Amino acid sequence: MTLGSALSSALSGLAANTRAVDVLSGNLANALTEGFAPREITLAATRDSRGVQVTGVSRQIDLGLLSDRRLADSARAASEVQAGFARAVESAVGTPDGPGSLTGRLAAFESAIETAATRPEDTNRLDAVLNAAQGLTTGINEAAADIARLRTDADRDIAAAVNALNLGLKQVAALNGQITTSQSRGHDITALEDERQRVIDELAEIVPLRQVPRGDASVALVTTAGGLLLDGRAVTLSFDPAPLVTPQMTREGGQLSGITLDGIEVPVGAARGPLQGGRLGALFDIRDRAAVEANAKLDALARDLVERFQEPGLDATRGPDAPGLLTDAGAAFAAENELGLAGRIAVTRRVDPAQGGALFRIRDGLGASVAGPPGNGALLGALSRTLTQSSSLPSGLLGGGARSAANHAATLISTLSQDRVATEERQSFATGQAAEFRAQELATGVDSDAELQRLLLVEQAFGANARMIQTIDDMLDTLLRI
Repeated sequence: MTLGSALSSALSGLAANTRAVDVLSGNLANALTEGFAPREITLAATRDSRGVQVTGVSRQIDLGLLSDRRLADSARAASEVQAGFARAVESAVGTPDGPGSLTGRLAAFESAIETAATRPEDTNRLDAVLNAAQGLTTGINEAAADIARLRTDADRDIAAAVNALNLGLKQVAALNGQITTSQSRGHDITALEDERQRVIDELAEIVPLRQVPRGDASVALVTTAGGLLLDGRAVTLSFDPAPLVTPQMTREGGQLSGITLDGIEVPVGAARGPLQGGRLGALFDIRDRAAVEANAKLDALARDLVERFQEPGLDATRGPDAPGLLTDAGAAFAAENELGLAGRIAVTRRVDPAQGGALFRIRDGLGASVAGPPGNGALLGALSRTLTQSSSLPSGLLGGGARSAANHAATLISTLSQDRVATEERQSFATGQAAEFRAQELATGVDSDAELQRLLLVEQAFGANARMIQTIDDMLDTLLRI
């Protein structure tokens, strides 16, 4: 080996070691940076095999673990949305031990009627019946309004998720272009790959994704259900949110929007279509199924209450088509109008002095024009019995068993509580699974001890190359002095 070739080898070694120090120090500096993948320098011999050259810097990442972690994050995001909805519905209806629950309001209503039946001449007790009835209907109305609000929120959140998907897909497409361009020019692309991974991680929470590598360092994105979202170019998702979602509005009926991919409508929901799963699928499930079912259960309870007081023969003074004590927005209830009844149930104005009615009609009958004998509590007793007698609900979401009004309300609350517990269990499992994958991913991250050991080796190699240059310099000086 000539002195020139030895000097060239030593200088190439110094350059490679300098680059290695940069990479190792960057790894150590980002040891706690979330989403940072450790870098590893790639070296190769020069063409004449008399030196070393840096051929590139690669990210050390387990793609299989990354894919599993993203799927776990997607399941966690979906479970959080579903558990939050279940808790909100249970809170809207109220638990038996909570103030203002439906069971508590219904118990107060039953108690007020029983108390008034013992002293029918007491106007204060009749007024208490009116107040308790209004409290019950108001509670049902507010619960129905809360469920409608949750459904509207889900529709709005779907629009936000679709916008985030469109923006994220465009960012990934742009990063793909920057990465391929930088790679073709021999530039370091690891920082761009880190940013692309961060964006895809966010998208994976919205809808479960799989990353498919392409030969030019770009990636394609496909949902786990087979929907192609990006391959060279990003698809465009479209969704039209509704200003307000009412119980009568459905996607099948055309009042609510679905999702289109590049103008083609696709099935949506938690368990069907190319966009199933993730936060987006959970939001569609809430809007199109869970909230609809919760509202239907509340409507069934409201219908049971209205029909109990509309039963023929209960009040002889009431006309055949006239409403009972509890009404459908002031009118008699018809079976075909059950949808949305929970938001319309109200006490008849004929017993409310504030609306031109009279309290004595609670005791004497809704059709009474003048007050009857003040001590006649027969109708009040009948009203009390109609609440406690067993009846079956026409709609089956709360079961087909015959129960009293109070037991129907308790069944509703029990069903909602069971739904809440089930969703929280799924959330707990999904959160634990996601945390475990995250821990495994962090374990494959920057190992500061190993990086320091490599840094020491690089330091030794740097010193050896420097010593080689110094030796060559000394030899040249000696030769020049001869």
